[in-house]
Amino acid sequence: MEAWMNDVPRAVTETQRLLRREVHDVAGRFLRLSQALADEVSAIRAEQVGGGAVPELAYADVAAGRVSPQQVARIKRRGCVVIRGVYDRAQVEAWNDEVVRYIDAVRYLERMKEKAGLDKYFSTLASSRPQIYSLYWSKPQMFARQHEHMAVTRAWLNRLWTFEKNGVRFFDPDRQFNYADRIRRREPGDASLGLSPHSDGGSVERWCEATFRAMYRPVFEGDPLAFDPFDAEGRIATKEIPSPAVCSAFRTFQGWTALTRQGPGDGTLRLVPLARTTPWMLLRALQADVPEGDLCGAQPGRALGASPQWHAALLEGLVSIPQMEPGDTIWWHSDVIHAVEDKHGGSGYSNVIYIGAAPWCEKNEAFAKKQAAAFLEGRSSPDFAPEDYEVGFDQRAQAADLSPLGRRQMGLEAW
Repeated sequence: MEAWMNDVPRAVTETQRLLRREVHDVAGRFLRLSQALADEVSAIRAEQVGGGAVPELAYADVAAGRVSPQQVARIKRRGCVVIRGVYDRAQVEAWNDEVVRYIDAVRYLERMKEKAGLDKYFSTLASSRPQIYSLYWSKPQMFARQHEHMAVTRAWLNRLWTFEKNGVRFFDPDRQFNYADRIRRREPGDASLGLSPHSDGGSVERWCEATFRAMYRPVFEGDPLAFDPFDAEGRIATKEIPSPAVCSAFRTFQGWTALTRQGPGDGTLRLVPLARTTPWMLLRALQADVPEGDLCGAQPGRALGASPQWHAALLEGLVSIPQMEPGDTIWWHSDVIHAVEDKHGGSGYSNVIYIGAAPWCEKNEAFAKKQAAAFLEGRSSPDFAPEDYEVGFDQRAQAADLSPLGRRQMGLEAW
């Protein structure tokens, strides 16, 4: 743990003072970013009315190399994409049925009371406790992660990034690490899952930690409009505050796979479809109206929240993702602000498996060793609260259930 993490409030105050003093023309930089943000938000709202602000592709086009440079440019601008038909619909519907049986068999709802208070990550973000199941090792989850179509999809997404400079390769876009995440199962009428807008992968660290500030050097020292969210340099070296449920792996994109049909109004995902939001948020916390020692509400060990109090101009761009069918996937850059609708007003369950894109790199290889041990023992993934529902549960996936690709992606065999 870095020394400053032993006294975070002091570090926040000292860092905020330092940046306010040393960053040239803080107010002018923020004004430029605010004008650019306003233009983007206007474009997002117009696109949403005209057919959708979230870009969409067919898996068949990704696999066949038929995605145009214009489509790529829009995806990188919006920081997100729906890729449809990654899996066969009948297969996904069978996985959904199996997931439901798995939740019941592990007696999840009955045992939740024993685990109360372990998962603190969502305490300041959720309208109330999310209906996200802390299960990681069901066979449908493992089969979906290791599927060849998922490997093709994630390699294509990874290649949207600049992953090599001057002969130095930051990550291998064609080899994946299977970062184990959870299951969402939301019932019709549910109003408990609402998740307020946020970005994962660090909160106060973005200002206070040297490894993060190096990544954001253009924001603080150069032209903030030149910051490239798809430049991987420095991304695999960041040091996060250790905390349950804070991602300590490197993901090019967060994502999930739809197990059921779901769309706007069904308690689904919402995004601010804009890749370049972090520079604006970083400089927002340095403006004169923000009290000393307050980084616009950022809290250690939590996601970075976007609030109406401090980030109203950004939240004007928050939109729901389009209708999703079983087998469709949604992907969003790890900086993108996202949320979950407060209420599920639809008529069917809204179920997903969370599967992100995490390429093989030094940071992920180190994490894979810890995660592989958790998988073999049935413990919760190391980044999450140690709820351990699957320990001793014989219906979970075992190493023998994995394909050769799946074993490599889990770090159980060498690439």
